[in-house]
Amino acid sequence: MFSINVEQRQYETYILADEKAKSELEVLPKRGGIATKWRIDGKEVFYLDEERLKNPEMSIRGGNPILFPICGNLVDDTYTINDKKFTLKQHGFGRNLPWEVGEEVTVDNVSLKLHLNSNEETKAVYPFDFQVTFTYQLHGNTLTILQEFKNQSSEPMPFSVGFHPYFLTRDKNQLELEIPSTEFQNKGSKEIHPFNGSFDFSQDEIDVAFNKLSAKSSSVTDKSRNLKITLEYDDNFSTLVFWTVKGKDFYCLEPWSAPRNAMNTQEHLTVLNPGATHSAMIRLTANFFD
Repeated sequence: MFSINVEQRQYETYILADEKAKSELEVLPKRGGIATKWRIDGKEVFYLDEERLKNPEMSIRGGNPILFPICGNLVDDTYTINDKKFTLKQHGFGRNLPWEVGEEVTVDNVSLKLHLNSNEETKAVYPFDFQVTFTYQLHGNTLTILQEFKNQSSEPMPFSVGFHPYFLTRDKNQLELEIPSTEFQNKGSKEIHPFNGSFDFSQDEIDVAFNKLSAKSSSVTDKSRNLKITLEYDDNFSTLVFWTVKGKDFYCLEPWSAPRNAMNTQEHLTVLNPGATHSAMIRLTANFFD
């Protein structure tokens, strides 16, 4: 039995449910199209800072924010297209703008389509006409997010896409990471370090990028919550970012299609020809175990 219910809270909230699996996903189209909560048998998968959520002036720290048309930050928050300089803040605007609700499906799975269309506000910082469509599909303990990008401009459209999921944890020292990479790059120092499967969680902050991935799946097992998160991603995604802050009950494992500053370096940047369409996919599976 699959259903979608809409509740008018501070933000209109779409609740996707697979009732047999006791799996529920909450999506806020007008607050950046974000999935804020995911419960399986009453247990939360995501971390969510409720106070930041309430303040529309603040970015949300929690749930699964959308990163578009850049992942991470640009040097000086600027990039150049056709000799014209533009300013684009960290992670782009996708997570800050209202998305429009499209098709709703409750047969075979439960899914919700959301659309983001270019407008004068987006073109001031990103000079392209586009339509982006994300489809949230919930089935049992698996959440699939399908992404489609249409370039409606007369110029080639460069972009990257990503997600910033925050996973709730009680004790980071009980995290077991399986990331298909032997090295990572530290955001602050830019230094490359070998990866042995764990981090020193006594650090104030860990913000690292895995840019050389040997497989299309990663997982984190949290023994403090008896929860294994598996993240799968298609060939579009070149980078995984791991981020956490000391004293906060979350860690992030973020699939990015391109690394930081790709709009300037062109590294792994997706460039979509005029009139063309591009698709991408990620999948999250949450297994609670005894």
